[in-house]
Amino acid sequence: MAVYRGPRAKVERRFNDPIFGQGKALKKKGYPPGQHGRTRRKKSEYAMQLMEKQKAKYTYGLLERQFANLFHKAVKKKGVTGEILLQLLEARLDNTVYRLGVAPTRRAARQLVLHRHIVVNNAVVNIPSYTLKPGDLIAVKEKSRSLGMIKENLTAPRKGHAWLEWDGKQMQGKFMALPLREEIPEKINEQSIVEIYSK
Repeated sequence: MAVYRGPRAKVERRFNDPIFGQGKALKKKGYPPGQHGRTRRKKSEYAMQLMEKQKAKYTYGLLERQFANLFHKAVKKKGVTGEILLQLLEARLDNTVYRLGVAPTRRAARQLVLHRHIVVNNAVVNIPSYTLKPGDLIAVKEKSRSLGMIKENLTAPRKGHAWLEWDGKQMQGKFMALPLREEIPEKINEQSIVEIYSK
């Protein structure tokens, strides 16, 4: 699958949010990209909605077609479409590997999955977009547990998430349930995404 390979610092400065991880660019230049960070005019409603969609895409590492397909899946499910969309994004395997603290960024988590270092329910899964279900067990493959990057990340302090459970001894996590909107820490206005796709 294709991934975004363009400049990341510019994107973080455009949204004024460290969506790729460290946010070093924001510390150096606390203003948007472009000459002196100036914008020509006030953004329209459509521009604001588009920005929210782009922000969500960059945050979770998806391109337009993947994101649109996920949105159409969310529309077909019962419930609040915006919330379901975020739940589907959070249930992706690469995102869960990142949330469990096995990888420092979603991009690194994607690479671990692609290189077959992650197992789901004792079977190797190398598809980053694989959708997890409540009760699924995610673990680091036994042969991969000695990898420097994995060891380093697992010893670092991690943020706990209510919908995930981590067993450090077994190097195994459990996807307990789909997260509620208030549990998802990303600053995304999902209603704007729903509105832009509804036009």
